[in-house]
Amino acid sequence: MTPPPTTTATTRAATVAPASPAPLEGLRVLDLATLFAGPLAATMLGDFGAEVVKVEHPRRPDPSRGHGPSKDGIGLWWKLLGRNKRTMTLDLSTYGGRGTLLRLAASADVIIENFRPGTLEKWDLGWEELSAANPRLVLARVTGFGQFGPSARRPGFGTLAEAMSGFAAITGEPDAPPTLPPFGLADSIAGLATAYAVMTALAARDRTGRGQVVDMAIIEPILTVLGPQPLWYDQLGHVQPRTGNRSQNNAPRNTYRTADGSWVAVSTSAQSVAERVMRLVGRPDLITEPWFATGADRAGHADVLDEAVGTWIARHTRTDVIDAFEKAEAAVAPVQDVRDVMADPQYAALDTITTVDDPELGPLRMQNVLFRLTDTPGAIRWAGRPHGADTDAVLTELGLTDEEITKLRTEGAL
Repeated sequence: MTPPPTTTATTRAATVAPASPAPLEGLRVLDLATLFAGPLAATMLGDFGAEVVKVEHPRRPDPSRGHGPSKDGIGLWWKLLGRNKRTMTLDLSTYGGRGTLLRLAASADVIIENFRPGTLEKWDLGWEELSAANPRLVLARVTGFGQFGPSARRPGFGTLAEAMSGFAAITGEPDAPPTLPPFGLADSIAGLATAYAVMTALAARDRTGRGQVVDMAIIEPILTVLGPQPLWYDQLGHVQPRTGNRSQNNAPRNTYRTADGSWVAVSTSAQSVAERVMRLVGRPDLITEPWFATGADRAGHADVLDEAVGTWIARHTRTDVIDAFEKAEAAVAPVQDVRDVMADPQYAALDTITTVDDPELGPLRMQNVLFRLTDTPGAIRWAGRPHGADTDAVLTELGLTDEEITKLRTEGAL
């Protein structure tokens, strides 16, 4: 599967030739999933060299192509989510589509799908058929609620996971409604978890010689990142409340408005940092209070501490606040929107926002690969490609003749 030769990218590895092939070079992935969690997992694999083929329905493309703002009729979210993927069309519910997928599966390492449980089986493309075609295949099944249980066949989206997991219940002000994130939080966490699960299954395959099924329920990874809430409840009956920007574990911890109308975030998870902050804002007397000695006790006096920190910050500009905190070795960060992020010098130093040349839209600035490797870095080879752009090329490489491809297209399989 040769990558499209039409694009170039400025990446973390752009100025240094890789010492060896990309870490996942040679890994073949079929991305059958739509929207976010499953496709994001495939993107993560593609960023580090996997050969990813995005398989979309001929007449119903991945809805992410139409999510959010577009330019010249081209969805920008897809340019990010579809990067490093070749695109082909295939209707899996047709006879020809089923046979073609089995042929693709025979030479693939990973298939990622997010159909409702039972859908692949309805098309005779379940694990039994796929593993018969390729015993070394890893099948990652990403659904809202997992492959079994009373909710398994319900429609599932990240929003439901954010609600069910306890995230929304602890997010927002105490006297306000539970708050949902304005972006795909649960889906994104599940996508990263799926990429990790796939690599774990591949590591097991190296020992056993056989693939297996990854059952990823979107409601689970977000519960993991919420921390020890179930343990607290199990052992103490403790239910974490909504506390806004405050923490039950330390204080001061909040966002504060500066004299020039900006906002900064302050954290004092370490006792030494809390003491430095109080000296900086001119309230060293509070350090001697008996309750100041632990984070939990400080959290119980958050009103006093927020008043001290907030009053001082309100008298200074954002730049002056950050400079003073940095000199005092206290933890602070500006509350940035995307305009600030694009100009932030630390992100610039890390090349976190990089430029990718796209044949449809020209230079695009987007998030870079997720992490840096010193010897085998990842790279953005191209942004998301048009619907079905590589169908004929992929099928030709699979060994199909022009006549076979025409027949599939005539019957509606492509």
